[in-house]
Amino acid sequence: MTDDSYRFREYSGGCQCGAVRWHATELRDNPHFCHCRMCQKAAGNVFIDLVGIRHEHLTWTRGKPSEFNSSDVAARGFCSNCGTPLYYRSLGGPHVSMTIGSFDTPHLVPILYEMGLEGRHPNLRPVPGAEQIGTTEEGDGVEAVARVRASNHQHPDHDTDKWVMGGADG
Repeated sequence: MTDDSYRFREYSGGCQCGAVRWHATELRDNPHFCHCRMCQKAAGNVFIDLVGIRHEHLTWTRGKPSEFNSSDVAARGFCSNCGTPLYYRSLGGPHVSMTIGSFDTPHLVPILYEMGLEGRHPNLRPVPGAEQIGTTEEGDGVEAVARVRASNHQHPDHDTDKWVMGGADG
């Protein structure tokens, strides 16, 4: 396991165009990759990299992110100018899960675990030393995943004639 000194230092980061910047004074102990399909679509990538930052340890120093409610219980923050994904948050939760790629120094944040393994791209291998949590159907987050899925606002993985967000495809 990794030394947790990475948690207790100051970090800054932001979006690609610089319109949104942030500063953090402490990280949670959960830096990870998520391979679930919802995170893949939100990131526009085959996984997303996240670490929690409690609200009291996070300051927006330039601009404010826009949000998309990916379900009735979760939101995804991004820059409305350049589109950079910035965070995932449970509505009403005590922290945001910031994208590690938005850090100015992402190399200082170790990846401790991977989850959502049912969606891992077949060409990707496990991160050496990172715990492999399992699928989104396993572990401590099963109830949270069920709440997200029950109110999912994500478009299905196929073309539709019409789309009503959160509704049935046509």
